Amino acid sequence: MEYAKMRAIAGELGAYAEQLEGAWSVEIGPSGPILAMMCPSKRHEGTVRRIRNQLDAQLPATHPGYICENGPEIEHPALARMRRPDAVVSPEDVLDEEGLAVDTAHVLAVIEIVSPSSRGIDYSEKLTEYPAMGIAHYMIVDPRTGTIEVHSGPCKDHYGSKEPYIYGDSVPFGPWTVETSAFRRYGKAGNGTG
Repeated sequence: MEYAKMRAIAGELGAYAEQLEGAWSVEIGPSGPILAMMCPSKRHEGTVRRIRNQLDAQLPATHPGYICENGPEIEHPALARMRRPDAVVSPEDVLDEEGLAVDTAHVLAVIEIVSPSSRGIDYSEKLTEYPAMGIAHYMIVDPRTGTIEVHSGPCKDHYGSKEPYIYGDSVPFGPWTVETSAFRRYGKAGNGTG
C-alpha cells in the first residue's frame, strides 16, 4: 500500500480516536496504520519528564531554538513510517506548523521509555526505523531492568554505536548529558538502583 493511502487511513483513525475515551495514538509501522490505546504508568511519565527537563535546560547552549517535547508524531514518507516516540528533540517552531507529524529531517534525537507490557518494539522495529529515518541519536530507557541504551551514528537501518548504561549513571546523549539517579524502576521502591 502506498504511503499516501496509509497516511489517509491514519488520519481517519486519528479522527475516530478523538471520539473515544482515553488517550490513543496512531502510528504507521511495517504492517500499516495502527491505532493503540496509550496508558503509560506514572513512572513512565516521570522518566519522560525528567529527561525532557534536563535536555530543555541544555538545548539553548547546543541547539538554540530546539526543545525536547513529548507527544508529536514523526514521519518519513519515503520509508512509509510514522511513529510517536516518548520524547523528540526538534525545533520548537515546527510544533506550530499545520499537520499531524514532524518530518524526521527536523528531528535530532528520540527517546523511548519501555512500557511495563512492551513487546520489545523499542528494541526491534524502532531500532531499525529510527536510523533509516536519519535520526542521529536514539535513547532507550528500560524501567523494567534499570538499563539504558544510547544509539548513534545512523547508517541505513542500524546505528554504528551502542553504549549501555544503568540507572544512576551520567549518560552522554549526543552533546547532552542525562543524569539518571532519580529514575525509578517499575515495581521497585525508592530509586532505580534497588
